[in-house]
Amino acid sequence: MFGRFFSLLLLLTSGATLGYFWAQSQELHVTFYLVVGSFVGAMLWWFWDAIRGLRVVSWLRSGNLSEVPNTFGLWGTVVDRTRRLLRERERAINASEQRLKDFLSAIQASPNGVVLLDENFQIEWCNQTAAFQLGIEPERDLAQRIGNLVRDPIFSAYMTSADVADAIVIEGRGKNPNMPLRISIQRHPYGEGKQLLITRDVTVVEQAEAMRRDFVANVSHEIRTPLTVLAGFVETLQTLKLSPQEQDSYLALMASQAQRMQSLVDDLLTLSRLEGSPIPGFGSHIVLSHLMDVCQSEAQQLSNLLFQEKVAQVLVFETDPAINNYLVLGEPRELQSALSNLVSNAVRYTPQGGRIEVHAFISADGNLNLQVKDTGPGILPEHLPRLTERFYRVDRSRSRESGGTGLGLAIVKHVMQRHGGQLQIASIAGQGSCFNLIFPPARWKLI
Repeated sequence: MFGRFFSLLLLLTSGATLGYFWAQSQELHVTFYLVVGSFVGAMLWWFWDAIRGLRVVSWLRSGNLSEVPNTFGLWGTVVDRTRRLLRERERAINASEQRLKDFLSAIQASPNGVVLLDENFQIEWCNQTAAFQLGIEPERDLAQRIGNLVRDPIFSAYMTSADVADAIVIEGRGKNPNMPLRISIQRHPYGEGKQLLITRDVTVVEQAEAMRRDFVANVSHEIRTPLTVLAGFVETLQTLKLSPQEQDSYLALMASQAQRMQSLVDDLLTLSRLEGSPIPGFGSHIVLSHLMDVCQSEAQQLSNLLFQEKVAQVLVFETDPAINNYLVLGEPRELQSALSNLVSNAVRYTPQGGRIEVHAFISADGNLNLQVKDTGPGILPEHLPRLTERFYRVDRSRSRESGGTGLGLAIVKHVMQRHGGQLQIASIAGQGSCFNLIFPPARWKLI
């Protein structure tokens, strides 16, 4: 400010001095030319100051910090402070833009879909998850009404409803025939009439819920049948006078139904234990020859029990002599349960006089194979993918006659998964089936 006043005073003084000397040289009126000189000096100062001001104004209009005018005095102070403020604002804007980019990147990476709608339900932004689930093209469909793109009646009614407390579930647009997509949508109002849509893939959740319902229904059904039989026999024994032979017959049937329920409960407890216990380590083991001998004894007893005085099946258990004393590493009870379930299934489903073969060998890839073949009725191809589901039966009436619980193969699958192996199933309808337990090299060793 002092420099500005000093420059004005200097020009006024210079103008007055020049006017004075001019008047003296021309012998004119001194006072008049003093005033004229001072006025001319003031005009020059104003003109020079106006040029500096216009340069500053022009720079402010452009907002280009790289072309700062070189000036001093009051305008220089204005320029310096303005430049400092502009730089601070630029840094704040850059920081805000970076935060916005980070925020959008985080939303983009979210497993849930996000759609931002304006007050007219037009799309302002959406992430790739929502685009896939709802069939939206993020660039093409900006500013489009969401109702024109998602035409599901449930969604249309939801968007026009005042109640947004509960989410809705609709079919997703990114579905395929083999894996139907189910999408949950929750609406959240925000701002001035704007809407936030949160979408979530609930396909697996709904499948799990359906499996839970089916599981409860199947367990109830499987237990209700023997309970009904038991209740009927108990009522008969209580109300009718029966001969000792009839009583013995009824009691035998009741014991059979009680054993069936016991087997079902045991299998359910086994599945629960498998799902809730840690993965078996490599510290415990079972000798391969012992495993084969126990399963052979169980199979022979079951075959004799099922066919009694009739001709039973032909049971063949063969182990490569080179691996007869190998150790199978894992939980012995689980390993025996897996092979026993396959062998007992073969015995139950193979008709009288049929042949069942159990082989243990090392395949070319170094895996230990426990293979169970039978000459039973075989399984149609459409049933093979679902055989390891709980309570899944190819023939319900035949399964109940054989005494199975429908959980055996589910137990086998869980045991193999816990031991890092796999269960392979091959079957030809009318010719028999082949079940193969495959253990990786880490799960067996020589004694």
